[in-house]
Amino acid sequence: MQEINQNLAEETGLNITHICLPPDSSEAEIIDEILKINEDTRVHGLALQISENLFSNKVLNALKPEKDVDGVTDINLGKLVRGDAHECFVSPVAKAVIELLEKSGVNLDGKKILVVGAHGSLEAALQCLFQRKGSMTMSSQWKTPQLQRKLHEADIVVLGSRKPEEIPLTWIQPGITVLNCSHDFLSGKVGCGSPRIHFGGLIEEDDVSLLAAALRIQNMVSSGRRWLREQQHRRWRLHCLKLQPLSPVPSDIEISRGQTPKAVDVLAKEIGLLADEIEIYGKSKAKVRLSVLERLKNQADGKYVLVAGITPTPLGEGKSTVTIGLVQALTAHLNVNSFACLRQPSQGPTFGVKGGAAGGGYAQVIPMEEFNLHLTGDIHAITAANNLLAAAIDTRILHENTQTDKALYNRLVPLVNGVREFSEIQLARLKKLGINKTDPSTLTEEEVSKFARLDINPSTITWQRVLDTNDRFLRKITIGQGNTEKGYSRQAQFDIAVASEIMAVLALTDSLADMKARLGRMVVASDKSGQPVTADDLGVTGALTVLMKDAIKPNLMQTLEGTPVFVHAGPFANIAHGNSSVLADKIALKLVGEEGFVVTEAGFGADIGMEKFFNIKCRASSLVPNVVVLVATVRALKMHGGGPSVTAGVPLKKEYTEENIQLVADGCCNLQKQIQIAQLFGVPVVVALNVFKTDTRAEIDLVCELAKRAGAFDAVPCYHWSVGGKGSVDLARAVREAASKRSRFQFLYDVQLPVVDKIRTIAQAVYGAKDIELSPEAQAKIDRYTQQGFGNLPICMAKTHLSLSHEPDKKGVPRDFILPISDVRASIGAGFIYPLVGTMSTMPGLPTRPCFYDIDLDTETEQVKGLF
Repeated sequence: MQEINQNLAEETGLNITHICLPPDSSEAEIIDEILKINEDTRVHGLALQISENLFSNKVLNALKPEKDVDGVTDINLGKLVRGDAHECFVSPVAKAVIELLEKSGVNLDGKKILVVGAHGSLEAALQCLFQRKGSMTMSSQWKTPQLQRKLHEADIVVLGSRKPEEIPLTWIQPGITVLNCSHDFLSGKVGCGSPRIHFGGLIEEDDVSLLAAALRIQNMVSSGRRWLREQQHRRWRLHCLKLQPLSPVPSDIEISRGQTPKAVDVLAKEIGLLADEIEIYGKSKAKVRLSVLERLKNQADGKYVLVAGITPTPLGEGKSTVTIGLVQALTAHLNVNSFACLRQPSQGPTFGVKGGAAGGGYAQVIPMEEFNLHLTGDIHAITAANNLLAAAIDTRILHENTQTDKALYNRLVPLVNGVREFSEIQLARLKKLGINKTDPSTLTEEEVSKFARLDINPSTITWQRVLDTNDRFLRKITIGQGNTEKGYSRQAQFDIAVASEIMAVLALTDSLADMKARLGRMVVASDKSGQPVTADDLGVTGALTVLMKDAIKPNLMQTLEGTPVFVHAGPFANIAHGNSSVLADKIALKLVGEEGFVVTEAGFGADIGMEKFFNIKCRASSLVPNVVVLVATVRALKMHGGGPSVTAGVPLKKEYTEENIQLVADGCCNLQKQIQIAQLFGVPVVVALNVFKTDTRAEIDLVCELAKRAGAFDAVPCYHWSVGGKGSVDLARAVREAASKRSRFQFLYDVQLPVVDKIRTIAQAVYGAKDIELSPEAQAKIDRYTQQGFGNLPICMAKTHLSLSHEPDKKGVPRDFILPISDVRASIGAGFIYPLVGTMSTMPGLPTRPCFYDIDLDTETEQVKGLF
């Protein structure tokens, strides 16, 4: 039978692999092997040939039904019995029996069929198929009493197993059609062939066996075709979760907890991910492997939508909520494939004053407590990698200060088991230094010194330690005060973890190899001759990559309505570019297909997050955006129109809770300016007015009218916070229409321009500044970075998000101001230079009453309380 299968497979163009287990394999060992094959995407059909005593339900039902080409699992048999034969695999032997009878001219309608000696799936399949043909079917075993009478009454006899010697052939009446299918396909055993007695129509076992083998191959082909179809884009068959909005709207955590999320493996299957492309974390989170990009490389990308905002109040204007409401509307209400791609929030603000970042109301990512706390540990991995590099810097300085060249070299390249070898990263350093040697014993004294000493200038160290907690007392510290550090101490600081360059690297990388290269290029200091010192020079790149190997995989979650969300990377929006990962966007664009939408969010206002999305992220990804959704609120527009200051934790003044048309009209200048900024990049703008319960119809209509006059493609009020995706259907329709127009996307500047010219272009074209003013320190840094070969990197402005200018209290559209550049720094691994506009804090502090006063755990139910 193996030879027959092999020949048929070769004719068909299939590959067949025989897996031979030891004869004494236990049931558990066979099941383990079956489960491995189930998860192998290269295998599309699985047939068992094992001894009869191992045919237990456990073994048979271990097979994936979609790979069960012999139709032996309960699921395939159940579908057959239910009448869904087109959705399942049917026993090839049973099908062969029916086909051979029909080809022999036998009319099965009304015939009495006796199936003798068949067991299990074969018996069930034969009975079902004969009944479908209108036959009256009886089953019997060889030792059944009155077998002779049953044989006499039958019109057709099917022999399902070998005839015992004690049963005489004379019991079978001449003229009866007999089929011998006693070849046991599963065990591979052949029955003792009956003597060729000339009944009315004896169909020998060889005929059944050959046809059944061909039908099994046909099942394998069908399985392969089905798998191929699944790899191609299709509209998702997504089971969306129903919402039952309440009024008044409960707290975010109450809403989140009131919805039961789908199992994440179910969601993954619905959106076209294979079982071996996800790594499940609990019930509602999974990491997605980058191998999906290779599988879908020929799949056309979907439409790419960026959600940005006007200059916000300190309370935020709901960009995340709009993002989630939009994808809920697209997928749950318009039946369009869509994906939201969000940043992972830092735990610092979660316990500080801002709270979580999972959206809000009936437009959230769930479970919100898992979204806001730990997630899958990516930020912890970044913290570990960042601090390993920080430790390597200070340790290297200490050892170089306390050892001779020879001692240092002997420790860096030790003798192990009588052999002395350079590691791979040390060989790379030798090549960088122009030392073309691989034998450690052949280096000259000068080469030994050159190799062993990095000569880091401590005053130029830019790499700080990080922690994912708001702690103001770590903003300036002294390290190295222990006696063991031999008097080497220096001033340093902690940043919050999401400010680490490694986070920016994670957000901008497009592969594991690219991430490793970027990590190696990170500049941590300069040496005493002014040359950059990198992670590669410190020999730590490989270790950093190991710590980040899981963090590079995007995290899959879902919205309240069961639509998919990627949560991946969360770089600061001031000293970094403030956008979620390139990899999450790229995978999502493939999964949604050509007619689908990927909606991602940029941090802060459009002047910061959107500008960096276009000039930094789109350069790194080569992706072209189709639409910008610009989020505005009546509250923020009133502030820009001259309303009183807005402070987090302080009740809003009456100007914000009562109708005030004049304030709204005056404040729309900021909205108009942000629309113009988007138009600089050639991308159509749809304004999403995030409506609050205190907004009036007149205020809403005015904003939408003024937005359209300013050049917006459309302007739409949104109510997703109170009713979910249903409240953003108009926005979804507007975005679909805008995306159908051709994008004329362009970058704002050429990266080959001098650094100062690029800074000036952003300041004047985006912020509306008259000019820039560089401090002597900033000019010196620009000169140094240019001399070191970094002058052609894009610019990432570190500026307040509360104003278009550098002064947070200047609202609306400030004019004729000079933008001061106090300092310039570089994230070479991430791939940008960031000028500092004024003082920029990279470690938030805790307020007088932090959020942690309200956060608690119910020790009975283990539910988190107090998050918002």
